[in-house]
Amino acid sequence: MASLYFYYSAMNAGKTTSLLQTDHNYFERGMNTILFTCAMDDRYGQGTIASRIGLKKQAVTFDKNFDFFCYVKDAKKVACILIDEAQFLTAEQVNQLGDIVDLLDIPVLAYGLRTDFMGNLFEGSARLLAIADILTELKTVCFCGKKATMNLRVDKDGKKVTSGAQIEIGGNDRYISVCRKHFKNHP
Repeated sequence: MASLYFYYSAMNAGKTTSLLQTDHNYFERGMNTILFTCAMDDRYGQGTIASRIGLKKQAVTFDKNFDFFCYVKDAKKVACILIDEAQFLTAEQVNQLGDIVDLLDIPVLAYGLRTDFMGNLFEGSARLLAIADILTELKTVCFCGKKATMNLRVDKDGKKVTSGAQIEIGGNDRYISVCRKHFKNHP
């Protein structure tokens, strides 16, 4: 029986590395997967899922208008669907992922951030938290050694950014994974 999984965390917890390892496990067993990533995130090239430790793989890109169910329903012998940057999904797209699980009996593993730089849920993450069958928190640490649960956006001088667009693509140059205490008290 297939399930909808949501693996979530702050940045730098290894979500993408875990996704790519899972894909490799299916590949080694001769099973086909479909990988998806957000078209907005082109830091490593359009349609490239890349981890900070150097692993990478090509994927199908999605935007707000992409229909996952229509794309997957005609695919041949798909063993698993893997979604990177799941926070950028719309609520309707998460519902489509649920339909892939329920109607096509294909497991869907979605990996993404839970909250944005202001501590608010992303639309895709909120819907995944609501309907996923299995929720798994991947953990990383704050510079103080506590579990990091928040994503702190910083400017070029390392100062906390407190306003702006919810979505701004960036890596370690723009974001720091921190505990709640340091999220609230960072200069």
